[in-house]
Amino acid sequence: MPTPHVVVVMGVSGTGKTTVGRLLADELGVPYAEADDFHPPANIEKMSAGIPLDDRDREPWLDAIGAWAHGRTGKGGVVSCSALKRAYRDRLRAAAPGLFFLHLAGDRDLIAQRLEQRRGHFMPGALLDSQFAALEPLREDEQGITVSVTAEPEEITARAAAALRALPAPPVPPTLPTETPENPMERSHGSD
Repeated sequence: MPTPHVVVVMGVSGTGKTTVGRLLADELGVPYAEADDFHPPANIEKMSAGIPLDDRDREPWLDAIGAWAHGRTGKGGVVSCSALKRAYRDRLRAAAPGLFFLHLAGDRDLIAQRLEQRRGHFMPGALLDSQFAALEPLREDEQGITVSVTAEPEEITARAAAALRALPAPPVPPTLPTETPENPMERSHGSD
């Protein structure tokens, strides 16, 4: 059952954003986009070297994700994105109003253990502390839910899908009126 909402699956590295994001997209019948694919190469090099990104590094990345989300407005989609700070989420919302955030939350020890078991990802566990330091949980005025990662991915997905289906449909962005070609028979020629 497709939903017209665009969902951002957020949280620190190692919370299962990709796993849950793909499951949720399948459940909702909408496309999934991986936030890591939006990073410019310089960001990946920095993180691979264990250097945290600063806000300037994140701007083009957030703008690219926001543009994707904007393109899915009214059609639905799921994208993973750490979206750790309120300012980052505000930037995403500026590009695509009406976003729904699914915050995958867990304690540092559990997430560190998960990161130690993860292979083949550019984000080293050493950056986890900087991510937890930057994390600003969802506020009451932000549309979304927080779910503990102690639940199975399928359970998290079911909870998120239920919350989305309980929401009213987001407003569809206005479309520009199409110009109709001028009818030469209706053209005014002034007074005869």
